[in-house]
Amino acid sequence: MCPGNHESAGKRRFGGRCHDNQHLQPVLVEAAWSAVRHPGYLRSLYHRHVMKNGGYRSPVAKKKAIVTVAHAMIVIIWHVLATGKPYHELGEDYFTTRKDPEKEAQRLIAKLQVLGHKVTVELAPA
Repeated sequence: MCPGNHESAGKRRFGGRCHDNQHLQPVLVEAAWSAVRHPGYLRSLYHRHVMKNGGYRSPVAKKKAIVTVAHAMIVIIWHVLATGKPYHELGEDYFTTRKDPEKEAQRLIAKLQVLGHKVTVELAPA
């Protein structure tokens, strides 16, 4: 379930995924389909990759995203088995809250200033 790696002269190209275990792969994909139907980190990972690969109208995007989720699940399983610690759910809002809000605001302000806009920032009332 690992992604393929095709790199030459510093350029990364699509390499396809490895076709290793024929018995484990369908089980992981079925488990991934089940996991994306419940709120949590894996569902948000699925949504993020579907949108990255072409949106919900594209069957190819959904399949690529499911393989990504299955890969994430096998990584989680490996870490649980290797460390002996229980799985800690990162939460559905992991991708939106993982960045420092102050740094993200500064990045967006700088981007607007490069585009020629004058930016003044006020805190929203609580």
